[in-house]
Amino acid sequence: MASVLVPVAYLGVLVTALLLFSHYYRKRLASQPLEPYFPSHPERNAYVTLLQKTDPPTPEVVLKSALVRRAMADVQRVLRIREDKPALQNLLQKGSIGDELWNSLLAAEKELEGEIVEVVNEANSYVPGWGPVIFQTANEMLANEKMRQIFESTAERKAELALKYGIKLEAASPEPPAQIQIQAQASTPTTPSPSLTKLTNGLSPSVNAGVESAASSDAESAKGSSSPRSKAAKKGKKRK
Repeated sequence: MASVLVPVAYLGVLVTALLLFSHYYRKRLASQPLEPYFPSHPERNAYVTLLQKTDPPTPEVVLKSALVRRAMADVQRVLRIREDKPALQNLLQKGSIGDELWNSLLAAEKELEGEIVEVVNEANSYVPGWGPVIFQTANEMLANEKMRQIFESTAERKAELALKYGIKLEAASPEPPAQIQIQAQASTPTTPSPSLTKLTNGLSPSVNAGVESAASSDAESAKGSSSPRSKAAKKGKKRK
């Protein structure tokens, strides 16, 4: 009987010690300040600084642009938390990371929720109904900036690949300026077709004048050709 109680007592003492250690360890971690998941928020600090400036006061246009920049930074943080949270949760279940990083992520997520509410309220204070739209605008601006960066880095990337694989890039032929092309097009004569004169009747004075001059010349030629016949007819009547 004594041989059975000794292992049971040993296991009980061991489990109790582990529970006490875990309790005090978690309590100690909770008392320590968590390292922030995002180190700082410069866009929010810039907006608050501009908002508190009173001599002279910051123009409303500058405040709106600073608020949009703040919303853009918030959108980037939301996207990063959405990407990191499933991966960190998986690593936490496997024991690869500690609770500090996971608690820091949860604190950053909670802080970001309050930041979004504050940005929405600030946007509605400038323009009613702007709050629900400001983050959509910020998302579109982020996509635009990303596309512009890709477009600007295309030439450098092309040169790097050409240097890496030993490809000689051909120099692009210079294109004529747009002003020269416009002058060349303006100098080339254009002859309106009959259908064009019909469509532009009453809208283009030069075309109408050309049509009227052509009609008058045809009328004069018709008069000239019919005058000898009329004279011969008159002479025949007189002879009778």
